[in-house]
Amino acid sequence: MKFLNFELLFRNNTSNQTISKVTIQAFKIFFIFTVTTVLSYSLFSHSPLLKIKLYNKQYSYDDGLLNEAELESLSSTSLVNKCDIFSGEWVPNPKAPYYTNTTCWAIHEHQNCMKHGRADSEFMKWKWKPYECELPIFNPFQFLEIVRGKSMAFVGDSTSRNHMQSMICLLSRVEWPIDVSHVYDLSFKRWKYSSYNFTIANYWTPHLVRAKKEDPNSVFFNVYLDELDETWATQIKEFDYVIINGGQWFLGPIVFYENQKVVGCQYCNLENVTHLNLNYSYRKALRTTLNAISSLENFKGTTFLRTFSPSHFENGLWNEGGNCVRTKPFRNNETKLEGDHLDLYMIQLEEFKIVKRESIKKGLKFMLLDTTQAMLLRPDGHPNRYGYWPNENKTLYNDCVHWCLPGPIDTWSDFLLEMLKWKV
Repeated sequence: MKFLNFELLFRNNTSNQTISKVTIQAFKIFFIFTVTTVLSYSLFSHSPLLKIKLYNKQYSYDDGLLNEAELESLSSTSLVNKCDIFSGEWVPNPKAPYYTNTTCWAIHEHQNCMKHGRADSEFMKWKWKPYECELPIFNPFQFLEIVRGKSMAFVGDSTSRNHMQSMICLLSRVEWPIDVSHVYDLSFKRWKYSSYNFTIANYWTPHLVRAKKEDPNSVFFNVYLDELDETWATQIKEFDYVIINGGQWFLGPIVFYENQKVVGCQYCNLENVTHLNLNYSYRKALRTTLNAISSLENFKGTTFLRTFSPSHFENGLWNEGGNCVRTKPFRNNETKLEGDHLDLYMIQLEEFKIVKRESIKKGLKFMLLDTTQAMLLRPDGHPNRYGYWPNENKTLYNDCVHWCLPGPIDTWSDFLLEMLKWKV
């Protein structure tokens, strides 16, 4: 959950990563707003090869670089009749939306843009058009038939929950689910479609690995890069489909641990503690997560790694008036993925390549749900200030991270259904 561009907030820090009191206070406000949300229940071309060539940074780890052949092979995991469904543009779709904020109760207040006064509605009337084929609009009847008798887990940050809520709304044309949650915790919800014996669950785990705050008033998280978050890791084996995402929360103040010892930090003033960048910290956490899933005994499910969903703050930082007021999508030549957003995306591609290669040897299924380009082009689809009433008597900030419902995030289910059809 990234209501702010941490890379902008902290870019000019000194080598010991000191944070100003103003920044710490800002992050406290961010964290409070984040918890409230939880509890309230292009790229350079359409060619994935070209976007690597035009970005001259070397992405490496102990497994080495992605070469063109490997990237082409990775991209080919999403090819049907030589069509990459993840490369394309947004085109008008006057038939949309397929539900409204008044017909779906699953929309949380913070994504209920029309309820809170958003005047324009064109942001709901687009569909994703791959360059070389058509991507069918989500068919809820077909989806429920494919997943009949199965289960699906959404594992990650609040954009993962945003996805699940979108899916519930899309499926509402067929059936409403019943709440079968094991615990009364809005961070870990479970729903069942009784007529289809299909269960979906959400596990809110923003760092994927184990993380905690020693002091609730502190801005710092302690993140254990080599330890799983047991809240989801102990239950994931029972699911037929697992959708993993993460990255936003690795852009804030963190102290990193391995083998129960401090190995580095980000945006801290701890003496003799090394600064760790995303290429180590997020990569290590993601690798721990994917390796753990691939090592589960008797796990026969399919794991989807959903790629990074960029935020779109403009005109300032998240806590300095930053907003997202655009009312139509970008074209591919109007924006590009860069900075920490690009770093996170590239790490995901490389780590997926590694686990995909190993999973083939084990007979496991890993698939790349590559939503990054599509969402990069949708600065118009965020709640901005329409996730709350304008006269609310509390400090609130524009949300340029999550997605209005209905809205662009509904397309994630278009992608997912198409990928499930390939498996059948």
